[in-house]
Amino acid sequence: MKSYDKIFAAVMAVIILIFIGANVGLRSLENGNAGRPYRVEANRISLAIEQNGLDYVDLSEYSYVKQIEKYNGEEAFFSCESDYLIREIDGALYRFDYSRDSESISRSYLYAVNGILAVMSLMIIVVLVFLRRKILLPFERLADVPYELAKGNLTSPIKESKSRFFGKFIWGVDLLRENMEQQKQRELALQKSKKTLLLSLSHDIKTPLSAIKLYAKALAKGLYTDMAKQQRIAEHINEKADEIEDFVSQIISASREDFLNFEVKEEEFYLSELVNNVAGYYREKLALIKTDFFVEKYSDCLLKGDLDRSTEVLQNIMENAIKYGDGRSIILSVYEEEGCKLIAIKNSGCKLPEAELPHIFESFWRGSNAGNSKGSGLGLYICRQLMRKMGGEVFAKVQEDAMIVTAVFGKAM
Repeated sequence: MKSYDKIFAAVMAVIILIFIGANVGLRSLENGNAGRPYRVEANRISLAIEQNGLDYVDLSEYSYVKQIEKYNGEEAFFSCESDYLIREIDGALYRFDYSRDSESISRSYLYAVNGILAVMSLMIIVVLVFLRRKILLPFERLADVPYELAKGNLTSPIKESKSRFFGKFIWGVDLLRENMEQQKQRELALQKSKKTLLLSLSHDIKTPLSAIKLYAKALAKGLYTDMAKQQRIAEHINEKADEIEDFVSQIISASREDFLNFEVKEEEFYLSELVNNVAGYYREKLALIKTDFFVEKYSDCLLKGDLDRSTEVLQNIMENAIKYGDGRSIILSVYEEEGCKLIAIKNSGCKLPEAELPHIFESFWRGSNAGNSKGSGLGLYICRQLMRKMGGEVFAKVQEDAMIVTAVFGKAM
């Protein structure tokens, strides 16, 4: 802000200098031209009288000289109240009455120039003040927000602003902060729940495990010689093993619980909105990496679901197409089947074996074609969970050397 204040002060100084320069220049111009215009006209008229006589002079052609009178011997000739010049032409004296309107014209010109400069200066000052109050000050209030979010300070709310430029941005940043805070609370609650469950199950496992160890020691020492007794002990061991297996299943089930937030809104949106969101973002990105991107023609309609979540689904599919394709082409096509709209994203250069196709929507699973590509194995898993939450589905198939991932959306009634 200090830099902007310096710029503002510099602009004000330039405006003042322009005012001073314009006024000094106009004053000097006015002083330099004072008295000359009517003298020039008097000389021209004198020449015309000398050549053609007074009767042929038309004063309407002149701006300053208003009247010409020839000396007739009367004293009144030299006592005229108006401004005049005396010229001798062919031995006779002539009086040229002139007007000083030039001074008023120059003064009006000076006022006009100053007025224009004043209006322009006022407009510049208003714009600079507007930029400072409506753009720079709201943005300055947000300067520390990313730093605080990076430090994990998620509790301090961001003051809302009605600025037409930053109002929505500030609201969005505050919403991001709230979502991050809620996600943090959910994660802490989930971690606490899982830790409690694991501790509880671990404690419960100890009981059947101790019994198994006790039975095993008894059998090892030959304490049970009766065959029927040994049979009952074996059955007890098997029961305890089943208990432990059940506890282990619970642990595995807990580790596979959805740890992501799959909340969706029940709303309606146009197919064109969804396609434009995705195409608008990836058209430039794919152009930079020299990948051909085609969006085939489609008929618009209303779809059921959450527009933001649907965009997230298609973005995840597009990212996979970019990451695991050969970079030659990606095609987005839309078709209809059994009252649903299907959005298919096809990328060239598929290297995924068909045998692995059923697993691509599992969490943390990565195909053999992943290589050294970075990833968590959650992209398509998230897509399926979101689509099912919205009453849709997503599936994939390999066609020759291309991978096609298709999202199925229900049409709004």
